[in-house]
Amino acid sequence: MVYRKYDGALHWNQEGLWLGEDEHGRWLGMPPHTPARRGHEPPVVHPQAHVALFPPDAWWTAVFNAEPERTEIYCDVSTVPQWRDGEVTMVDLDLDVRRRRDGTVQLLDEDEFAAHGAKYGYPGDVVSAARAAAEWLERALRGDTEPFAGGYRRWLAKVDGTSVGR
Repeated sequence: MVYRKYDGALHWNQEGLWLGEDEHGRWLGMPPHTPARRGHEPPVVHPQAHVALFPPDAWWTAVFNAEPERTEIYCDVSTVPQWRDGEVTMVDLDLDVRRRRDGTVQLLDEDEFAAHGAKYGYPGDVVSAARAAAEWLERALRGDTEPFAGGYRRWLAKVDGTSVGR
C-alpha cells in the first residue's frame, strides 16, 4: 500500500497480505513486526498485528490495531483508494481520526490540513470531500457503525496470534 502527499511525494508505504474483500472494501493484513516506511526513511517496525481497510468509494482508509496498541482504530482521510497490479495507492489529505481503546475519538491534524491546503492549493471539492469524510468518521467511530463496531476483528484474527475478541 502506498500513500502519497498531494504534491506526489511518497508518504507511508508498506507491504501487506491480501486477506479478502467484503461489503466494506478490501482488506490487507500485517502480522506482528511488519515494517513500514514513511517516504524513504528507515523502516519502522510495528510490534502489533494490524489490518487495513480500503473502501471502494470513500475518501478514507482505516487501520485496526491488535492490543496492546493504545490506538484501536486509525483512519486517514485520503482520496479514494485506487488498485492497480496488486498495489493500492491514495493521496493522504492530512486529516486523521482515531479511536483509543478507552473509546476516546479524536480528529487530528487540522492544522496540517489547513497548511497543506494553502501550500498545494487543494481544490474546493477536495476540501469538501475531506471534511465530510472526517465528520462521517468521527460519528462512525463513536457509534455502532460497522466495521468499526467490531466487524474488523475477524480480519485481524487472520494475522494476529492472540485473541482479538472482547
